[in-house]
Amino acid sequence: MAAGAIPHFHNSAGLGKIEVGSHTFMCMGALPPHDHPHVFLTMGAGHDVICPYCSTHYAYNAALQEGTSLPPSARYPEEAA
Repeated sequence: MAAGAIPHFHNSAGLGKIEVGSHTFMCMGALPPHDHPHVFLTMGAGHDVICPYCSTHYAYNAALQEGTSLPPSARYPEEAA
């Protein structure tokens, strides 16, 4: 992942929760062209956050690398963002 790049995640699969390895990221809702405005989310000192647009629940997983997710398909490719 390029230095300074903000990872983007989506919930096209309609999952109840997505685990991420980042405390700060962008939620885009679904894959284009059905995405919502890309929202900057941060968990701060917490371990989860809910997107105000699509209500996706994101939970921090310390075992994941920065910018990755479970399931892996929820990460939007950096080169496409």
